[in-house]
Amino acid sequence: MTTLTTPVGAASPRRRAQRRRRTIAVAFVLPALLLLGALVVYPVLFSVGRSFFDASGSRFVGGENYAEMFRDPATLTAIRNSAIWVVVAPTLLTGLGLILAVLVEKVRWATAFKLLLFMPMAVSFLAAGIIFRLAYEEDPDKGVLNAAVVGVHDAFTGTSSYPTARPRDDQGLRKTPDGSYGTAAAVSPGRTVDLGLVGVSPKDMPAEAKPASAAKAGADEVRGAVYLDFTPGGGGRPGAIDPAERGLPGLTVEAVRDGRTVATSTTAADGSYRFAGLTDGSYTVRLPAANFAPPYEGVSWLGPALVTPAIIGAYLWIWTGFAMVLIGAGLSSLPRDALEAARMDGASEWQVFRRITVPLLAPVLTVVFVTLVINVMKVFDLIYIIAPGPVQEDATVLATQMWLVSFGGGNDQGLGSALGVLLLLLVIPAMVFNVRRFRRSQS
Repeated sequence: MTTLTTPVGAASPRRRAQRRRRTIAVAFVLPALLLLGALVVYPVLFSVGRSFFDASGSRFVGGENYAEMFRDPATLTAIRNSAIWVVVAPTLLTGLGLILAVLVEKVRWATAFKLLLFMPMAVSFLAAGIIFRLAYEEDPDKGVLNAAVVGVHDAFTGTSSYPTARPRDDQGLRKTPDGSYGTAAAVSPGRTVDLGLVGVSPKDMPAEAKPASAAKAGADEVRGAVYLDFTPGGGGRPGAIDPAERGLPGLTVEAVRDGRTVATSTTAADGSYRFAGLTDGSYTVRLPAANFAPPYEGVSWLGPALVTPAIIGAYLWIWTGFAMVLIGAGLSSLPRDALEAARMDGASEWQVFRRITVPLLAPVLTVVFVTLVINVMKVFDLIYIIAPGPVQEDATVLATQMWLVSFGGGNDQGLGSALGVLLLLLVIPAMVFNVRRFRRSQS
């Protein structure tokens, strides 16, 4: 039997070529591996080791930092807020991205619309945080959102025209616990009761206000005028209507008997009011507290109750375009024959969307959702910039808490490192899921 052998010299060039290719590959990969080790692997290993030492780094404390995390109320708040972010933000973004991607297909200027929605991605988180910090200002003169809220509220509910008005101390009006003002002395029909107020700037007077006047009351009437008891330039008599003094229009005036309102009137342009058809008896003329209610100032967007939803809203503004574009790319690759067949079989657009489009897009939706979960676990900039100092702890998440504990005044890098390790452990499962799904899609 003849044995065939391969000459040694014939295999040597092949081996040399393989070694050369390996050497070239290592030469190209080595700088990336060095950078990866210096910027990722070393910091991770150092943080893990540092988390077992005290604040100064000189004493080994074992797992004390990890136990302290779950005893600290601020850290528990950060964990709770991070859970809210992980559940709410990716869900809303994926849903909005899906809806917009489907709707954009039916828009003539789809490319321009996508560009408009994707544009916030070009804005840094720092700039976006400053924009929304200004938009969420509680003062309606500065915050655009509260300006809109106040405008809508005042359009339907109205607002007091005289929030600063008040009577003089010696003019026979007394303030009740509910904030209204009533005559101290009893009033009977046939009386004229003028009510002078101060505290209203002449520039804040309504344009329709006329010089105050009041007709004489009839036998079954109570008449009078509510006026600004102030004469421009000085002079005038306190408690009496002077020629230069104007009435206060639009005020509600009530006649009260035995604690019950029996008549209501609204002051005219000259401040006059009239109650007719009153029976004999004693009455109190009252100016309800609603006349002097402070103006509606809007919503405290950055208060403890709403600061987290407000910041999530800013995050949605930035990332909705990202979700829409990715889902739109998946939507464009769907088999159109399946969609058209369903429509020809009589399926409505909602049925096509729910039973065909969404199931076929499930892999893309999952990738978008998991990617956003990874992203929101690391959110820092928006919270640090938008949340005011007094509510910073109410809005904190793990990333901001890690920074605050380590560098923002806590100066405890042992506990901060433990928070960083916790954040890493929470992010790793989502990263592994994404990598495995990517590998399955490539096979």
